[in-house]
Amino acid sequence: MAVGDSEDRAFWTEFLSGLRERGLSGVQLVISDAHLGLKAAIAQVFAGAAWQRCRVHFMRNVLARVPKASSAMVAALIRTIFAQPDEDSVRAQLADVASRLEPTYPGVAELLVEAREDLCAFATFPAPHWSKIWSSNSIERLNGEIKRRTRVVGIFPNDASALRLITAVCVEQHDEWLVAEKRYIAEGSMALLKPLPILGVATTNA
Repeated sequence: MAVGDSEDRAFWTEFLSGLRERGLSGVQLVISDAHLGLKAAIAQVFAGAAWQRCRVHFMRNVLARVPKASSAMVAALIRTIFAQPDEDSVRAQLADVASRLEPTYPGVAELLVEAREDLCAFATFPAPHWSKIWSSNSIERLNGEIKRRTRVVGIFPNDASALRLITAVCVEQHDEWLVAEKRYIAEGSMALLKPLPILGVATTNA
């Protein structure tokens, strides 16, 4: 964890570099929303790691560009991209959805085409992992609990006091994830990623 004044590239580069220096290695995928500073820092610190743009945040960006009356239809159409059985089908479906939306919502079609590689990064991993890695949902509950606890305090006197409280919340989550049946991705499922010996999956909701 770290406390920073802003979420610019410098902050994220320092933060991710700190993780690497503490021993994080073998990172294959980072999942986040479309934060340019974070994306640039990922490419710099974890060269070779894929970046998955959170589908939930992407959908919110898309629906902000369409009339409310059409939002359900557009959302349903985009969700079909993530309902495909393999990587080739995922990419083909994205292209098909973009072409179908182009006449009526060219801005949405353009968003899909521009985000193609970032939205489809999950598809290069084992299919049983897809629902776990195509969004940043894995930490939404944790972020919600941190917000709930910090809101009670309101204003912290210094960074150290904020870190003490947030650390306590994260330790509780860590202890829960140590229980096998509560792990986000089971140990047996991780074995599907062999022969790579070490996996790091970092998730952030910047």
